[in-house]
Amino acid sequence: MTDHANVDAAEIARFRSAASRWWDPEGEMRPLHDLNPVRLAYVERSGALAGRAVVDVGCGGGLLAEAMAAKGARVVGLDLADELLSVARLHALESGVQADYRLESAEAHAAGHAGRYDVVTCMEMLEHVPDPGAVVAALGALVRPGGDVFVSTLNRTPRAYVMAILGAEYVLRLLPTGTHTYEKFIRPSELAAWARDAGLARIDIAGLDYEPFSRKARLTDDAGVNYLMHFRRPLEGTVS
Repeated sequence: MTDHANVDAAEIARFRSAASRWWDPEGEMRPLHDLNPVRLAYVERSGALAGRAVVDVGCGGGLLAEAMAAKGARVVGLDLADELLSVARLHALESGVQADYRLESAEAHAAGHAGRYDVVTCMEMLEHVPDPGAVVAALGALVRPGGDVFVSTLNRTPRAYVMAILGAEYVLRLLPTGTHTYEKFIRPSELAAWARDAGLARIDIAGLDYEPFSRKARLTDDAGVNYLMHFRRPLEGTVS
């Protein structure tokens, strides 16, 4: 089942155009390659991934999904760009890693797989959809009680505009022009409110700093540009 209601066709087309170069660490997806080890380490803060059921929402070409599968997780990757899923499947085959990639939205998948997953990830995706709150609601539905949800996105601050759009897209050319739209950036308070409405409790927030010249990424206390948030579905009761 697929549901393409909560999707921006222009965004999908933009990522489809990069499909063949997704796994090139020196190509236009270079920042994602550099960020991936830090994203993976943040997810592993909740415990070892081996044997856990994981769904990666907006998996793209499979950078994080494959890394989690290599750690022994049972991974499902969801995306609405079929070309990216083809690239993800091919790379997993070449790498000898098992991952189940599906052309499906988070909302559609949640309708048939509620409470199915120990870990839910959604990285650099929310700022590319028309209704990010609906995606967060689906993330909350997918995770089991006691399970963990990890989200990364961009803060809507002037500094994020300067660094993520002007700097990354126009000056340094780290990303294709038009990759991001400032109005779609998400404040942590907005993300936390959507998560609370989805029955999730906030556990942690961390800034994600990236130095493009040294190509080093690290977690910081500064969430003014890129940031990650960790949520958990309580075992019982409501989220205050």
